[in-house]
Amino acid sequence: MNARIAALAAALIGFASSTLASAQPMNPALERLVVDDRCRTADGLYNDSNILGVEDPATGQPYTADAWLNELQAGPGGRRWCAGDDAAFARLINQYGFAFAPTAMHSARTTGYGGFHLSIEAAYTKISDDADYWERGTQGTRDPNTNAASVRNSSPQPLLQLYSLKFRKGFGFGLELTGAVGFMPKTSILSGGADVRMSLLEGFRTGVGGILPDIAVGGGVRTITGTSQFQLTTVGIDGQVSKPLPIADSSVITPWVGAQYLFIFGDSGLVDLTPGTDALRYCNYSGSNLPGNPDPDKPVPGDPDNLDNPVYDGQPVCEGGTPLDFNNNTVFDPVRIRRWRLLAGLNYRYEMVMVGGQFIMDLVPPADAQVYDDEKRYLEGEDKQWTLVFELGGMF
Repeated sequence: MNARIAALAAALIGFASSTLASAQPMNPALERLVVDDRCRTADGLYNDSNILGVEDPATGQPYTADAWLNELQAGPGGRRWCAGDDAAFARLINQYGFAFAPTAMHSARTTGYGGFHLSIEAAYTKISDDADYWERGTQGTRDPNTNAASVRNSSPQPLLQLYSLKFRKGFGFGLELTGAVGFMPKTSILSGGADVRMSLLEGFRTGVGGILPDIAVGGGVRTITGTSQFQLTTVGIDGQVSKPLPIADSSVITPWVGAQYLFIFGDSGLVDLTPGTDALRYCNYSGSNLPGNPDPDKPVPGDPDNLDNPVYDGQPVCEGGTPLDFNNNTVFDPVRIRRWRLLAGLNYRYEMVMVGGQFIMDLVPPADAQVYDDEKRYLEGEDKQWTLVFELGGMF
């Protein structure tokens, strides 16, 4: 038994190591999610995303840096700096969250008192790979010759893959706990979490009660690590009905069906929307606005020369440059999304070996499942998603 456990763990670790060592084109790139690309400076990260070279309709000539800075009003209150695209962030979190959510990949019957189940799980989730927010919001491949980052991901993967190692343990009275750790190929993201469930008819195996199907209710939580750009936590509450069907002395096939109410919590970290621009150089930074280095652009009313009553606020002093790029850091609006999902699965057990599959899909369009107006507006028109889950393991 120890040899089997070691083999399963070694297989997952080996596969994860080889995959994580490869390129990571599906890693998040939230710095690209801006309302207007023209807010970036001429020496910004993306050569074809700034305004230089684009014709100014007022003059018929290409914009100059001063012209587009004067023309652009990207932020609230007339501020001229980058504004994060909160709608694109919400849609990206919505689809990442569906992929990382607890799969509830099990029948309604537990492993039983003293039993446990170790397995490898593979989940494949469909995303809207042709959507603009996936192209802008993920890294894409690097140029093999220069190692330069792509402007946008021209070919996001249509399926997000998630491979997990799961351990289920029964404690009697229909109670079962599950622990899971996993990784997502083509990203640096790792996941982890736990599930708990209660099989309500666990003790009825013979007589009239044994004819009834198994019924279970439970819940699970998953969270991620491996990226500083956002934090993602998913919580699922589910109910399932299943019935084991013996087909031989040592073989059992068990179909099940259920539903899951999913909560997705996404919060961004501090994101620099112009990572290719050196804010200090663009400002021509000469130090902080402190005694001995007053900012000449901050005169006191009645003292335009700023000599008798200088204002010392500690802000950067720009000698002939602009401080706009210091404002190009943002935190996207928090995302709180709900989804209704249908679960339908089947597993086959022969002695200790168990294999299974499950299909998960949205019961209603994502926008229709929302409670808050912002999330409903952001997800309007978003496609339903589905996940295929496969499992190979042993029950001991």
